[in-house]
Amino acid sequence: MDSQLKAWKLRADRFWSAASGDYRDATQLAADIAGSGADEALRQAAAQALPSLRNAMLARADRSTRDLARRRLSVVRDLLHALSATPFGKRGHAPAPLTPQEHHRQMLGLPFGRRLSVPEIQQAYKRAAKTSHPDGGGSVRDFVRLSAARDALIKEK
Repeated sequence: MDSQLKAWKLRADRFWSAASGDYRDATQLAADIAGSGADEALRQAAAQALPSLRNAMLARADRSTRDLARRRLSVVRDLLHALSATPFGKRGHAPAPLTPQEHHRQMLGLPFGRRLSVPEIQQAYKRAAKTSHPDGGGSVRDFVRLSAARDALIKEK
C-alpha cells in the first residue's frame, strides 16, 4: 500500500507542477483513489474532486471551473503527502526503555557510553543528593532511590 501511495503522490505532484495540467490524468488519479481501499478521508476527498475534475476536462470549461478542480485536487494531494510522510518528533515513536544501569546513570546525571570510576560516581551522587535529600527540599523516597542507584553502580565495578 505504501508504494501505491507514493505512486499516487508522484502523479499528483506531476499534475501540480505542470503549467497547464492534464485534467484527464488527474481525473483518472482521483477515480483510482476513490475506488481503492485507501484511507477513508483520502477516498472521500478523491470522490468529491471527481465531478469538478470531469467538468475541467471538457473543452468548454472556463477558468473558474479549472480553478475549482485544482483546489479540490489540492486537498487530495495534501492528504497524500500527509499519509506518505514519515512521522517525526515524539508522537508515535516511544523511546527505547532504559536498562537498569542506564536508569541509574540518568538519575545521577552520568554519561551512558563510558566506564565510570568510583570517585566519579560518588561526586555525582553528592551533587544529586543536594536536591533530593529531605533536608534539601526533596523526598525520602527519591533520596532512597538515588542511594540505591549509587550503590548499584558501585557494585558493578
